[in-house]
Amino acid sequence: MLENLINLILPVIIHVLELMGVAIICFGAVHSMITYFKIQLRGVKGRRLSDSQGISSVKVMLGTSLELGLEYKMGAEIIKTLLIRDISEIWVLASIIVLRAMLFALIHFEMRAEKKKAEGNQPVRDSD
Repeated sequence: MLENLINLILPVIIHVLELMGVAIICFGAVHSMITYFKIQLRGVKGRRLSDSQGISSVKVMLGTSLELGLEYKMGAEIIKTLLIRDISEIWVLASIIVLRAMLFALIHFEMRAEKKKAEGNQPVRDSD
């Protein structure tokens, strides 16, 4: 009985998590694109940013949404391990998890580099 309940509920939870991950990635991509266009057309707060500052802020915004979206999708993959029936499914699922973890790590390190680069481009303000 519990196995039937798990087989009934878990696929729904998995699909919801995957859809949430896709939605986060899509929303982040659209939001970062709109932000990039706003920066290029109007500048930020009346002043025009250099291209490197504008691109860095958009990269950070997009990378953050990619990280979060991949986390939701990896969570769905981990939950899928409860539904596995044979060893071939384990290998496929393990390879998917490893690939997504590598993507997550790559995006994470790229984000750290972009944040440091963006912080280095900030103008120094006088503290009066």
